[in-house]
Amino acid sequence: MAEKYTDNDETHRLEDFEEDDDEELQDWDDWKAEAEEGSEEAFLCLFCDSSYGSSDALFDHCTSNHHFDFRLVRESLGLDFYGCFKLINYVRSQVAQNICWSCGLTCQSNKDLQRHLHETESLKYIQSRWDSDVYLKPFMQDDSLLYSFGDDDEAQDDYTTAAEKEELMDDLRKFEEINIGSDIHGEQFAVNCNSSGWSTSKDFAAASNDHLNIGSSSGKSTVNEMSSSKHSGSFDRVTNDKQLRTYIPKVVAKDIKIVNEDYFGSYSSFGIHREMLSDKVRMDAYGKAILKNPSLLKSAVVMDVGCGTGILSFFAARAGASRVISVEASEKMAAVATQLAKDNGLLRSKGPTDGTSPCTEVVEIVQSMVEELDKRIDIQPHSVDVLISEWMGYCLLYESMLGSVLFARDQWLKPGGAILPDTATIFVAGFGKGGTSLPFWENVYGFNMSSVGKELVEDAARIPIVDVVDDHDLVTSAAVLQTFDLVTMTPDEMDFTATVELEPKFCSVAGNSNDLVSKTTQCYGVVLWFDTGFTTRFCKEMPANLSTSPATPKTHWSQTILTFREPIVIASEKFSRDRSTAIGTDAYPATRIHLRISIVRASQHRSIDISLETAGVGPDGRKRSWPVQLFNLR
Repeated sequence: MAEKYTDNDETHRLEDFEEDDDEELQDWDDWKAEAEEGSEEAFLCLFCDSSYGSSDALFDHCTSNHHFDFRLVRESLGLDFYGCFKLINYVRSQVAQNICWSCGLTCQSNKDLQRHLHETESLKYIQSRWDSDVYLKPFMQDDSLLYSFGDDDEAQDDYTTAAEKEELMDDLRKFEEINIGSDIHGEQFAVNCNSSGWSTSKDFAAASNDHLNIGSSSGKSTVNEMSSSKHSGSFDRVTNDKQLRTYIPKVVAKDIKIVNEDYFGSYSSFGIHREMLSDKVRMDAYGKAILKNPSLLKSAVVMDVGCGTGILSFFAARAGASRVISVEASEKMAAVATQLAKDNGLLRSKGPTDGTSPCTEVVEIVQSMVEELDKRIDIQPHSVDVLISEWMGYCLLYESMLGSVLFARDQWLKPGGAILPDTATIFVAGFGKGGTSLPFWENVYGFNMSSVGKELVEDAARIPIVDVVDDHDLVTSAAVLQTFDLVTMTPDEMDFTATVELEPKFCSVAGNSNDLVSKTTQCYGVVLWFDTGFTTRFCKEMPANLSTSPATPKTHWSQTILTFREPIVIASEKFSRDRSTAIGTDAYPATRIHLRISIVRASQHRSIDISLETAGVGPDGRKRSWPVQLFNLR
């Protein structure tokens, strides 16, 4: 039965509402006055222990002392209140871990971080790092800076009235209470080594094959949902904390689903599979490891993660496996593999066998992501003897399929079970002019078109290039950047930072290896490649190695090329130098190139971010550093 009320009752209600509104405005004025009274030394620097009486003074300090121009970042990216709020929390969280907010490199101490901080050239490229609702939760308690971005705030954002400002503050205070799986202050924060977002594998494991990052698209959609309250109240669409706790994971899972669909859909092309099947280096290595180690495969239960056409599964069946579980997420390729297994008499029969002869019908194709395998078939945990996968992508880690292999290892592989391959190593070396397109453009049918080549080299300094580099175009020694042991590694180890030094590689004169040519050469960048090993740990009869090195036959992976913004001149220590000039020039060549490289999973699912920090080292140990370069492989 509806409640009755009179016009007089409505009048009293309006009066009560106006009184409440007046009280809220008064509360805001009191809060503002208290903040102003205690404003001296109230704003703590984002990078050091200094504090200031106003946000403007603080930002002036950050610009001049720490290469962080907040006003420029806000203006360049058009950040609204929420964007500024998240940026400040992101920077504080990175500095707390001695991580550079702009390039993502991890330093040994805050002192090292202070020395490392630098200008940022491409703000739009790194904006996605803080474009996550995680950063709406204040990193530092009672952070006055979060509510005062400078004297011109009122002219730059839409929250111009005290009532609206108080509403926004209330929204953000509510958001502080939301538990989204892992405390932003905890050890799990920013495990993506250096960069691109916040990993919450505990909450999102069901939606991904590895530790996921909340990327820019999910962040923006959530912010739009929550900040559309300019006229109707920020949290009108989200009625309680439970809904908020599930909102972000749902958005992230949706984004990941789209990426996965595109990724697995791309493998529905037969052209890709023909290229892989035609890769002799690839097929020889896997064929040797599977077919030439009978003690490993005979009567074994095998799982093939990402089976594609099923070729590795068919190898395993031929080698004597008793059961081969072939997991393929692409619906089309799972159907193709099923038909191929049937055509070759290898498809597992659902009916009983007579038991009189060895069964060759052992291959079972399962259309599923490996993370959801137990929903599709009856499989006991830790029941697999041998785990096989060809998971490697460009620069080894592109595609992030390694996370799925590690998941399968932890869920299904028996203790002491075999993984093929069981090791992987990333190498790096410097390349010279021959590794660029410059030689081609310098003489095009007798015409000099080198200006085109120079422009292409400049463009290459912004993006990674997947192409073939000849071994004779390498001008430095090669170095091991990172090694992975698939038996023991954790998913977090897929993100790493490594430091190496490269030395000039020169030919000897007249066969005398001690008499090196003292000429100079230019290093235009570095090239990355990988090897995977089928070691004697499991392949006792016949170990194998798959190499994508420039010194070995070409593979479909090619190599990954990172081009410097400007070439570095290098020479042996015998070369005379003009120490009054910069290191790495013709007058003062470097004797070594110091590299600090980070490779991490990007905010866009299945992509990777690569940061490259380069320094030329003189014979006296002095260094010249170049600005950090950021590359995204997607």
